[in-house]
Amino acid sequence: MNDSMVIFTRSYDFITWLMPLTGKFPREHRFVVTARLQNAALDFEECLIEANATRGAKRAEHLAAADTTLTKLRLYLRLCNRWQWLTNAQYQHASEMILEIGKLLGGWIKTVAFVPSPQVAAHREGRG
Repeated sequence: MNDSMVIFTRSYDFITWLMPLTGKFPREHRFVVTARLQNAALDFEECLIEANATRGAKRAEHLAAADTTLTKLRLYLRLCNRWQWLTNAQYQHASEMILEIGKLLGGWIKTVAFVPSPQVAAHREGRG
């Protein structure tokens, strides 16, 4: 399985770990910070799905959106840890998951950035 597919598994694992945990966050913050954290996790997965379904510049746009969303996830997780909604062990686990996902995403972004256009590929192969 290539790296661009592993990211789907890791992101799915993160979401399935995160969602039940957020149900234990303080009720008074459930519709603001908790919702943003949950939405960011789901938005990230959607960006990956959209990137996988497209090619070229559109794929790069979706991957850039995924990268921005991952940054938001990191912020929300730090806030949850700061407010002690996550234990240090939970925060460490989440951070490790996000770090791995970020590395996979970075690798995918690099492959998209270096994919030559069809015209360049044809020229390199002597067809253009």
